[in-house]
Amino acid sequence: MQQVKRKRRSVSGIIIFDKPYGFSSNGALQKVRWLLNSDKGGHTGSLDPLATGVLPLCFGEATKFSRYLLDADKVYEATMQLGATTNTGDAEGEVLETKAVNVSAADIEAVLPQFRGVIEQVPPMYSALKKDGQPLYKLARAGITVERPARTVTINRLELLSCEGEQARILVSCSKGTYIRTLVEDIGAVLGCGAHVAQLRRTEAGPFDLTHAVTLEELERVHEEGGAEALDAYMIAVDSGLQHWPIVYLTEHSSFFWLNGQPVRAQNAPLEGMVRVYNHNQEFIGVGEIDDDGMVAPKRLIRSQ
Repeated sequence: MQQVKRKRRSVSGIIIFDKPYGFSSNGALQKVRWLLNSDKGGHTGSLDPLATGVLPLCFGEATKFSRYLLDADKVYEATMQLGATTNTGDAEGEVLETKAVNVSAADIEAVLPQFRGVIEQVPPMYSALKKDGQPLYKLARAGITVERPARTVTINRLELLSCEGEQARILVSCSKGTYIRTLVEDIGAVLGCGAHVAQLRRTEAGPFDLTHAVTLEELERVHEEGGAEALDAYMIAVDSGLQHWPIVYLTEHSSFFWLNGQPVRAQNAPLEGMVRVYNHNQEFIGVGEIDDDGMVAPKRLIRSQ
């Protein structure tokens, strides 16, 4: 008997998901997308299966703007396991070396300043970065190590939250592309005892934090009670991740031309940079960038419903 293909819904918005332990970011997306019965979805940057916490999931028209959330700063709370290094930089990997731990909270506090601000990081082999089209983690699993150029990242905040025995908890606020596993390994190397990530929780991603997040258990419960449509209550507006951008309002006439790909002039537009654009009905219609002529050039568009 031929299986009937499930008819997907066309829904647009963002769900701030509290990713559980053990799920890949894509696995989390596909699970929520199935519950929501959405025809289109995307996530806003990978969280390791070991990590939990804030993962904005974009559906429908919101997927057009996921790249801007991907660029946003993130905040993490990480538990460092001192005295042991692993091949993955976290508790999932094989232990490479162990050392005695003779480190105090004061010792950790003393080394943290050198990791604040703009720093260089060498990405780990166990990462989704690619070398000649091949993900590094696949090469690593095959026992192959390749040279990785250092990347510049910014650590906005780095604080010691607690230190007990051979574990220490740190808070990290950082730019996109920062590897917390590498940061912890580098701190452990400077301390002389080595370290890896035992636990990792993302508490903020751009404008979103854990107070906005919904758990898988809650989504499953509401889905069981009310079906996919009941989950729409957890969707926030497509433009929710862009609230820190300047607003530009267009007239009905200008909106028509702008939505057809033409730069237009707008009252009270900033002199430069990215803007979120709304039509004469105050409906979000996309994002633009101020061009050299001071006009609002369309970058990503949605059409009003």
